[in-house]
Amino acid sequence: MDKNISYERLIVLYLPWALSLLIKKDGELSYMIAWLGSFMIFFLTLTGWVKPIPNDRSIAEQLMRPIFLVQIIFAGYMACTSIFYYMDALGYENFVKSSTILVDENKLQLIVQCQQYYCLAHASVATGMLVFMDYSVKSKYYIEKQKLANLLMMFSVVSFPVSIIFLRLPGLSQFYYQLNSLSFIAGTLALAFAIPLKKVANTILCLCFYFFNFYQALISGFKEPIIISVLVLGIFLYPNYKKLVAAIFIPLMLLLFMFLPTYNHIFRENAWKGDTNAEDASQLALSAALNGDSDDIDDSNWGFLVYRLSEIDMFIKFTQSTPKNIDYYNFKLIKQSAMAIIPRIFWPTKPSTEDMIMERVYDAGVINRNSVVSAKPAFVVDAYLSGGSLAIFILLFIYGAVAQFISMKAERLFGGYILGTALVFSGLFQIMWRGLSFEFIINTVFWSYVTMIVIHKVLLSRNILKKV
Repeated sequence: MDKNISYERLIVLYLPWALSLLIKKDGELSYMIAWLGSFMIFFLTLTGWVKPIPNDRSIAEQLMRPIFLVQIIFAGYMACTSIFYYMDALGYENFVKSSTILVDENKLQLIVQCQQYYCLAHASVATGMLVFMDYSVKSKYYIEKQKLANLLMMFSVVSFPVSIIFLRLPGLSQFYYQLNSLSFIAGTLALAFAIPLKKVANTILCLCFYFFNFYQALISGFKEPIIISVLVLGIFLYPNYKKLVAAIFIPLMLLLFMFLPTYNHIFRENAWKGDTNAEDASQLALSAALNGDSDDIDDSNWGFLVYRLSEIDMFIKFTQSTPKNIDYYNFKLIKQSAMAIIPRIFWPTKPSTEDMIMERVYDAGVINRNSVVSAKPAFVVDAYLSGGSLAIFILLFIYGAVAQFISMKAERLFGGYILGTALVFSGLFQIMWRGLSFEFIINTVFWSYVTMIVIHKVLLSRNILKKV
């Protein structure tokens, strides 16, 4: 814990939440204060007003650290995307106010309440990061800089087949996702290294691997892998090509958000229902997205912004049932998470993690038990279910602190930012960018930490990492 932090300034992060509570009778103003509060938190934390940003690297060269990437993606997705749901509740459709839609005042109050929880959660996770953020401790290990580009390539090439092996081993498939993500991050980082170094062979190989991963993301049926593949490449290239990256990747990200809803809708309609294979479904979806051929505009555009970009609709349903009809879970979800940590290879009869999570979804009436849809609660929702506002404050603080601790630990184990945070932390702990249900988060973080230690030992034994 850094003793130089100004705790008085930390309190400022909670002012939007407190002010929103004070004026909760004015629903519209209360919502806007809570929603805009997250943008204030971003500004105060990312400019270094609350606590100075580490000065060991330029800001462009440390964007993968938790205070930047984890906070922006985690809190941005959690707290900032509800604006479209709120506008829809006010009677807007495709950003145009409708005079025929009646406003449900009760629903508006529920939206305000959940946005207040989001604002509190954002302040708490940022506090956890800032309190423990201290990169002044030097690593005891180093790697020769001239070997770094080739090492990143090695990580990318080796991690992928190893991940496939784990996928086929009963009870150990969870390691597939860790190593597959690590392989992708390593390949993308290697590409970002190879381009400015003008290593033609490395660049071609890395480009092939990058486009292979991008294609796998396209036929996955999910939006996140596609967005992340573009976002990460842009972040890695940004330090060397600031203007070019800003000119290309910012419009590209906006285009992805415009076309991906239609693409995914058409892809799933064809591939997931068995009508065609993934490759043909991808071609059909791409054609529909580019030509605007979707028959369901609401589902692929405004409906996506309202119901899929944000998870506030699900959060509202949980707040309606807990604690009114279902008591707070207290430590039950933590206990279930501890059970999830045990690999199935050691406990063949272990209860299904998916089933444990979905049980609270069914109990709250979020979806029907006979439905085939999966609707797992986000981390902040599980925090609320564990004990309301107090649990959100405590557990989100721990979330931010853990992300910060692991990032610093990784940098100390792997000789600095590049291998530590940019590769190992971003590759193995990518689940912390989004914050899924307790069971998934705790299980993945625990075993990713074990994997991180194992990788450190292997590199040390092979004399790739050397002691200072």
